Amino acid sequence: MFSLDTLNERQKEAVLHGKAPLLILAGAGSGKTRVITTRIAWLISEMQFRPDQILAVTFTNKAAREMQERVVNLLTLDANAESLPMVKTFHSFCAWMLRRNAALAALDPYFTIYDDDDSLALVKTILPAKVPPAEARQFQHWISRCKDDNLTPDDELTSISAHPDLAEVFALYEAKLTASGNVDFGGLIQKSVQMLRTHNGFQNRMRQKFQVVLVDEYQDCNGAQFELLKELAGPETWLAVVGDDDQSIYRFRGADVGHILGFQERFPGTNVIRLEENYRSTGRILAVAGQVVAKNQGRLGKTLWTKNPEGQKPRFVLIEDQDAEAQWALELIRRSPLTQTAILYRTNAQSRAFEAAFVRAKVPYRIVGSVRFFAREEIKDVLAWLAFLNNPRDGIAFGRIINKPARGLGATALGHIENHLGFANNWLDACGLALGDMKGKAKSGLGQFLSLASELGSLLENSPQLAPAVNEIIEKSGLAEYHQQQDEVQSTSRRQNLDELVSAAAPFAGSREGLSQFLETIELDAAASRESDEEVPGTVTLITMHNTKGLEFDRVLVTGLEDGLFPRDETAQDRDELEEERRLFYVAITRARKELWFSACKRRLLHGRFLDRSPSRFLAEITPTDVDGLGQVASAGGNDGWVPGQRVYHDDYGSGTVVKKWYNGGELALDVRFDSGRMGRFLPAYTPLEKMASDD
Repeated sequence: MFSLDTLNERQKEAVLHGKAPLLILAGAGSGKTRVITTRIAWLISEMQFRPDQILAVTFTNKAAREMQERVVNLLTLDANAESLPMVKTFHSFCAWMLRRNAALAALDPYFTIYDDDDSLALVKTILPAKVPPAEARQFQHWISRCKDDNLTPDDELTSISAHPDLAEVFALYEAKLTASGNVDFGGLIQKSVQMLRTHNGFQNRMRQKFQVVLVDEYQDCNGAQFELLKELAGPETWLAVVGDDDQSIYRFRGADVGHILGFQERFPGTNVIRLEENYRSTGRILAVAGQVVAKNQGRLGKTLWTKNPEGQKPRFVLIEDQDAEAQWALELIRRSPLTQTAILYRTNAQSRAFEAAFVRAKVPYRIVGSVRFFAREEIKDVLAWLAFLNNPRDGIAFGRIINKPARGLGATALGHIENHLGFANNWLDACGLALGDMKGKAKSGLGQFLSLASELGSLLENSPQLAPAVNEIIEKSGLAEYHQQQDEVQSTSRRQNLDELVSAAAPFAGSREGLSQFLETIELDAAASRESDEEVPGTVTLITMHNTKGLEFDRVLVTGLEDGLFPRDETAQDRDELEEERRLFYVAITRARKELWFSACKRRLLHGRFLDRSPSRFLAEITPTDVDGLGQVASAGGNDGWVPGQRVYHDDYGSGTVVKKWYNGGELALDVRFDSGRMGRFLPAYTPLEKMASDD
């Protein structure tokens, strides 16, 4: 039987709330899942709702299973009983609703749900054959985003893309999808919204069936999910949403923090209950987290507190470069092992230095939410080119690079090349022999490949250092453009990973021997990392800040806190973008239970050369006395008031904004964009720049 005895006063208030719309602002570590599940149990046990009158929706299957299991345990229900609360993801709930009411949506109840690959294949049937695959994928991505925002081909689509053909391609796509009788992933929600809006009887039936609606992680709602909730919740619905506006970090996926900020306006009479007692972190960690997120204007406001001990102060270290940063992390872990340590970073590419250090030191680690650096597709593509140039007999490498990016060489052409292998010393010679027998597109594509292989081979032979050669290979092979397009479609960071590979090649000479040593080093490191895949006590977690959502660790190291890396665009002035980056920093901080460390590098190896870095502007927003070592930021120019975003005035150029802070021969330098559009570069020690308030 469930009990309220374990709940604090605010949690009890949320559980026992009546019929009026309810917004539960649940701070990090405040026990929101316990509140949701206990509220469901209370509604069934005390308010006499039948279990099947309750709908709870969330964003992942894992979260849905956990909620369902907790409710079953609280009420000692039979997990296989027919009458249970419906706890589903948005998409699985909509699939359930569409299949049972398929005729209203002009669907067969046995429709197939198209995934991204199916949708891409459908887009390709619409576009001319000559359109590159990357462009087809771009259209598929745009169409998916349109559906996330509940847009149709007849709507204004410039918020998604200004491409002149998007509306037409979208319309043809929808026509073909409808003709197939199937539904794509985004269409599950969009069609459900349309069905509820156009069939009043059906809408009334759904509202009568689900008299209680709860939404978890409401801050992550996109436009279509918001519209679905509006249609499901009627005047008599017991509606409650749980979320944290300070943890809205998925804007790139279509999530809109405006939905939680505007909830009270959309649902008049809403009661807001703030869950502010944190059960996870120490007091000093929460104090820093609060300072960070308090700088955001777009938030409803709350202050986390805890009965936990104050704990030790968070600490900041300023380190020479990323290899030294990895070594610092390694020594810290060796010196003071904790049960759980996590190293957080902004981009996947940053994992490489940590992976290399841990593999060589035989420290077990795991990567969450992504694959190991040298196992990533884009990295393996470049390494295949390097391996093939080093040894043209490498058939595996040849198979990976010959048609990527696409060169019009299909199975027939590749089989033809293989037939010549018996008369050649290697795959390169076999290509040369096969070229004379080929025609049309295949002949042109193979000729381009041979010319490229010759050019890249000469490049390697004539480059004194390996890193510039690797960079040229990435560019000239077409892999840079190919993976840049994948970044735009899939919101990945493949191009940054390629840049990091160039940096990894920096210590090696440009000779054949240097290339062999580089490839050997990578393979040995990769083999050692595969051996350490099994998790053992003391395993260190490597994870991006985005992937830490919902997780917690005894010790957290937030690394790479440099302008241009975090926030990613050091010249960014878009308030919404900066506030989302700040929320991401807040999420990273609140993952820590006992220890919190920050680190930044004075310089970072990019494209094979070192570039000076400035500590993140977000560090300058923290009171220095609350973080040991933060005074170093001041000595590095981070806490002297000269931060990107600072408004300034110059007698000759007028008002402007600092867009970048850097160092020139040890002197602090500023790049300023003036309101006239003119750019200027200044040394504040010698130039009269007047600081202005942001509203001047």
